[in-house]
Amino acid sequence: MDVLEAIFTRRSIRKYTGAPVSEADLKTILKAGFCAPSAMNLQPRHFVVLKDSDILNKITEIHPYAEMLTQAGCGILVCGDRTKQSEIGYIVEDCSASIQNMLLAAHGLGLGAVWCGVYPREQRVNGISQLLKLPENIVPVGLVVVGHKDESKEPNDRYDETKVHFDKW
Repeated sequence: MDVLEAIFTRRSIRKYTGAPVSEADLKTILKAGFCAPSAMNLQPRHFVVLKDSDILNKITEIHPYAEMLTQAGCGILVCGDRTKQSEIGYIVEDCSASIQNMLLAAHGLGLGAVWCGVYPREQRVNGISQLLKLPENIVPVGLVVVGHKDESKEPNDRYDETKVHFDKW
């Protein structure tokens, strides 16, 4: 799939068949996440691949908008390491860039994916950190739910000329 086609046609998918995601597809998605830009090239990101059904069920109890996780093939928790990058803003930016790459990679592979935000919601950050036994320096930023689509959505043109400004407001 052409990169612009992927950008213009990617949609958040929340319904899945339950079929597992292949290891090859999962590795491609993870590699895409690692290819994202990083502030000062500090590369603070870590990815926790989630497949265990007990863990997936417990995450849906912590995260109110991740209920589709149990029907998807897997989840990928994108985290930032405070020992690599001390500025939380840059951690969020780096992890967000990785998440966008992963969403596009999943779409390019014909899979569905959706981004479920974790940071800065304390209840989600603390609950997921405790459940997955994350080290103290690791901040969970977002959850990418990935699986085989059980819905299709038409592209949505969100271009808004009124929000484009040149040289000044």
